[in-house]
Amino acid sequence: MNKIKKFLKAETVLCIAFVLAVVSMFITPPSADYLGYIDYSVIATLFCLMVTVQGFAKTGLFDFLSRKLTGRFGNSRALSAALTLLCFFMAMLITNDVALLTFVPLTLALFNGREKILIRCIILETAAANLGSMATPIGNPQNLFIYNNYNYSLGDFFGTMLPISLISLFILMLSLLLIPNEKISHGETSAKFSPTRNFFVYLVIFLVCITSVARFLDYRICLIITLIAVLIFDRKILSKPDYALLATFVCFFIFVGNISAVPAVSEFISNILLGREMLVSCGLSQIISNVPCAIMLSGFIGAENANSLLIGVNIGGMGTLIASLASLISFKLYSRSEKAKKGKFFLEFTLYNFAVLALLILAVYALKIA
Repeated sequence: MNKIKKFLKAETVLCIAFVLAVVSMFITPPSADYLGYIDYSVIATLFCLMVTVQGFAKTGLFDFLSRKLTGRFGNSRALSAALTLLCFFMAMLITNDVALLTFVPLTLALFNGREKILIRCIILETAAANLGSMATPIGNPQNLFIYNNYNYSLGDFFGTMLPISLISLFILMLSLLLIPNEKISHGETSAKFSPTRNFFVYLVIFLVCITSVARFLDYRICLIITLIAVLIFDRKILSKPDYALLATFVCFFIFVGNISAVPAVSEFISNILLGREMLVSCGLSQIISNVPCAIMLSGFIGAENANSLLIGVNIGGMGTLIASLASLISFKLYSRSEKAKKGKFFLEFTLYNFAVLALLILAVYALKIA
């Protein structure tokens, strides 16, 4: 029973997605059509990227980069700026959740005993990871899904997301003024890194993934190359990907497919969304988080309004603690630290995130990009 409770708590979104999928089966009975609901290219590409990122982490690359760069700063604001920028730009390549898993533990060690600085730095890192990840198709799962589902070109994707990404970076840089500027000395942060055979294996896989995302290579070939490489050189890494996230995608694909198959329901939801795609996707993300929101609404939003969905679920990652599942990673990591002030963290996190969300919504309307 305890194991079941632990699983339900750890994988709440997956459980909800599973229940929705099962309930929807009573509306649209199971058939061979179900196989067409699933976007296999998203599942396969996301799996390959997960394997690649976990492989790089295993080689010690991320730890080396973070410690090498952060060891050069002697005051809290400069160090926080370095950590924030690292999260912002690294999230574009290694996803927002992996960026936070890499840098938040380091932040906890560097600012140990300086609670005000620690809380605000982690909040900025979390915002940076969520905002930076929206700049690329591989930065987060919802981007990869929307990119594939609406058949974006790289030019169209970057053209849509670059303006709001630059504005987000500007907001983050101004936000660093919230960090008290104190002299700080930290312990030995130097690290050594010697590229191993596996490092080059994962580098090749990552390049293969990029060519697949750019549609120069079929996703099935990318999957085959990834599986063959890891089975030969590092098969234990296959236990590392977030299979719960992949299962969540499958459940939501089935739910959306079943609901979309009912004309009356599809028309009703489409009418609600009409002209409000960005705001609805942003608002729904606050309740169910932006990944499932993107999958659910994609069944009712046409290609002509894809930009509104893309922007809505990305800036919708700001706001509540569950708006982006990556934010929960930061909260959990901080909560486990000694003398953690969870109430203070939650309050400051919520106030800051909603303030940034409001600014981004205003920016989107001012630029007329959604």
